[in-house]
Amino acid sequence: MNVNRRDLLKLGALATLSTRVRAAIVQTDFSKLPPYGNGTLPSGIRSRHIANVNGMTVHVLEAGYETAGRPAVLLLHGFPELAYSWRKVMPALAASGYHVIAPDQRGYGRTLGWDDSYDADPDPFRILNMTRDAMALIYALGHRSVAMIVGHDAGAPVASWAALIRPDVFRSVTIMSSPFEGPPSLPFDTGNSAPPPPRAISDDELDAELAKLNPPRKYYQNYQRTRDANDDMLHAPQGLHAFFRAYYYCKSADYKGNNPHPLKARTAEEMAQIPTYYVMEKDKGMAATAAAFMPPADYIANCKWLTEPEVDVYAAEYGRTGFTGALQGYRVRRGSNPKSIGEMLTFSGRAIDVPSQFIAGKSDWGVYQTPGAVDKMRTTACTNMKGFHLVDGAGHWVQQEQPEQVSALLIQFLRDYANRR
Repeated sequence: MNVNRRDLLKLGALATLSTRVRAAIVQTDFSKLPPYGNGTLPSGIRSRHIANVNGMTVHVLEAGYETAGRPAVLLLHGFPELAYSWRKVMPALAASGYHVIAPDQRGYGRTLGWDDSYDADPDPFRILNMTRDAMALIYALGHRSVAMIVGHDAGAPVASWAALIRPDVFRSVTIMSSPFEGPPSLPFDTGNSAPPPPRAISDDELDAELAKLNPPRKYYQNYQRTRDANDDMLHAPQGLHAFFRAYYYCKSADYKGNNPHPLKARTAEEMAQIPTYYVMEKDKGMAATAAAFMPPADYIANCKWLTEPEVDVYAAEYGRTGFTGALQGYRVRRGSNPKSIGEMLTFSGRAIDVPSQFIAGKSDWGVYQTPGAVDKMRTTACTNMKGFHLVDGAGHWVQQEQPEQVSALLIQFLRDYANRR
């Protein structure tokens, strides 16, 4: 071959890039790691890996797997959570006759095969591919449909879109903590002089207005999209365990500063009512933000819903993987990403028609952080909503803070609606 020096340099650069990209694809020798949950999983829950799931090897927790032919329930966790976050509701669902499946989602935990670099191709993390992740997993486990898909926090949009796009597969949906607003709207009848739909304020525009407040603030989702967010949390000066302890505390019902209520509009003045873990101080990252909420030692020693060994599970898993893969969802599934909006516009005018319900903690600001979202969910985005539940004694981590109440709501919903189809 006649290859000049410039071509050789190009080939060398491509080879280096290819090696870097391959190195970024998460692959782990789990024989060198402790068992998932480090001895804190309830009995009856098993941990295993499922290969060839939409290009990944997916780590799942399962309960009720011993008996073949059971209807399935699929549980999708949020941020910064794991399949582990469902451990307290899985046994009750299994005891009610279901095969309960909780994966570490793409970008999280012990699921393998995703690119953990900030500059990764974002397409695999978009909502349509995350829906394919869910479908591929249940198919791999021998189900052609599930009785109910449940999504909490960042898992809520995945569950909602799955139910909207494939109602034949996802036969009912429980949305938790993060209301579903429905697909974006296409302009209608504008060729006959109808006005175009009003444009919502973007996160960048909101940030610009928040920065003018005294003291200046910023929107957490924009922070989560930055290159520095991973290192800020992963290398928190207080340590990763302390970061998780404070972060989980400040968004729980135990933090008495959580008094959520509907906001009038998505303006800086209204949004500034939300605590700083959502509408942050402009000069602080999330590590410093969480540090300000660190609970006292006596609280930590007596916290029953999240013990120190349980915090260790989160700190160990995120300490190994980092946060970058988990944060990709903030970059492409929310906000004003043009390609994601283009995908979602395909479904403009559609709603979730299968039976649906909403569950959140009464002390969860996540319910109201997007003004108007609850009303849209209850009036247009879901046409068959059977319940709207705000659970006493719970904040954002509702299925961990009040698992008995959440389990009862899920089981009753399954009995009343999911098994009729």
